[in-house]
Amino acid sequence: MNAAPDAEAIYASLLAAVREGIAGRDVSLIGIHSGGAWIAERLHRDLKIARPLGTLSSAFHRDDYGRRGGRVGLPAAMKATELSFDVNGADIVLVDDILFTGRTVRAAMNELFDYGRPARIELAVLLDRGGRELPIEARYCGATHLLASPRNFALKRTDDGRFTLRIE
Repeated sequence: MNAAPDAEAIYASLLAAVREGIAGRDVSLIGIHSGGAWIAERLHRDLKIARPLGTLSSAFHRDDYGRRGGRVGLPAAMKATELSFDVNGADIVLVDDILFTGRTVRAAMNELFDYGRPARIELAVLLDRGGRELPIEARYCGATHLLASPRNFALKRTDDGRFTLRIE
């Protein structure tokens, strides 16, 4: 695979799946920084969800942050978790951009449980690239595109809020 998939078409598929899956439910969306927060922000707007939008940083709960990208320690530009609602008993859709090993999602759930005990957590991802190391599966997925390491997908957001994907 040399060409990156169309992120806007994939987003449309994800939006339709989430819309159908949450119909009639009072859900809260929480995006994992940074790409997942972008996707969650747009889903929140497009689905007209009344409950506040939350964002999570998984950095403090990662088991591999000292080995990611040759860095040592936490990223310098780490974003903070922002949850303006009680997660206890909440019906939550956790949103990420690219699902790969499952480590980011596991770390995000650990961070979320630091704030309380949700009634339910479902995972929504723009793109599943395969390569799981942990038993994590998305309930809502825009598309699946297998990509072998060391190549990666990179999500970008344009100034007008549209998404693009690049293979690095």
